[in-house]
Amino acid sequence: MRDSLRSPVLSFLLGLATIAAGGMAVGPAQAQEGADFRAYLESLRPKARAMGISDATLDSVFPSLTINPRVVQLDQSQPGGGAYSPIPNFEPYRRQHVDAARIGRGRTVYQANRARLARIEAETGVPEEIMVAIYGHETNYGSYTGDFDLIRSLATLAHEGRRRALFEPELLATLKMLDNGVPRSRLVGSWAGATGYPQFLPSVYLRLAKDGDGDGKADIWTSEADALASIANYFVQSGWRKGQPWGVAVNVPASFNRAAVAAKTEPARCPRVFNRHSRWLTMAEWRKLGLFPANGVWPADNMLATLLEPDGPGKTAYLLTGNYRAILDYNCSNFYALSVGLLADAVKQ
Repeated sequence: MRDSLRSPVLSFLLGLATIAAGGMAVGPAQAQEGADFRAYLESLRPKARAMGISDATLDSVFPSLTINPRVVQLDQSQPGGGAYSPIPNFEPYRRQHVDAARIGRGRTVYQANRARLARIEAETGVPEEIMVAIYGHETNYGSYTGDFDLIRSLATLAHEGRRRALFEPELLATLKMLDNGVPRSRLVGSWAGATGYPQFLPSVYLRLAKDGDGDGKADIWTSEADALASIANYFVQSGWRKGQPWGVAVNVPASFNRAAVAAKTEPARCPRVFNRHSRWLTMAEWRKLGLFPANGVWPADNMLATLLEPDGPGKTAYLLTGNYRAILDYNCSNFYALSVGLLADAVKQ
């Protein structure tokens, strides 16, 4: 290729004879990838400007960004699994995620934050223990929140293109956070963009993060008050119903006819999750079918619930209310949502 036909960026990259760390030559393929990455970043400027993000913010970030190969590797190694592929039993997952250590730490956090938790529950209707359980399940009560540079990670994932429709809006949202004054040092988290104590995606932070301690900032990275208030706000927006439990553990009789309560419609989202649920019946109807609660206490007769048997027939089953669906909105996984509910119950005891 003649030098006169090269783009300025590509010429610059090809002209780098060595890199400082190790003195390895930069090959044409890497140079082209770097040029493509820079071109992609520049293509985002109109979208960023439409969101009110200043050129000064973009100019402060874009020149220093590079592709993170580790992030691409992690994304491409994510496990698959179709809607009807085998699903393991829940019990091993429960033992790992609702263990004595996590319950004990949860009770400590619960007691230390009772005043603010009670205030948030009074304002939102979201139970104190649910907020604590999310906090515990996401980051083990703030003990690990991730150390990936969000902007670099999301720029890498958006440029790679396999899931650009997911990651490009999150990259732009992160740039908006930076433009709004969130320090770059705060913008770290998981390789896929989740950040802070609640592990919010950047777009969720912009929509739902709350100031829980009255200092005028929504600091979900160092303020438990802000993190807990933000979690509650997430559930409010997901339709949490005040005074309704997430579910109840039940025993199912050996003679139970599961075909009679099978769901009739194909789920619109998360089929791997919702295909395991029965159709909706009232608690009174479930009682007539011979089910009985493990703790001996039935919720209100008119409350609707679906049946889930995560370890198969003969094991503990659960009748799950609409509030369970709100937990699934946070993370669409039955194992996750069941663990959050069970951890919440244990923390409150």
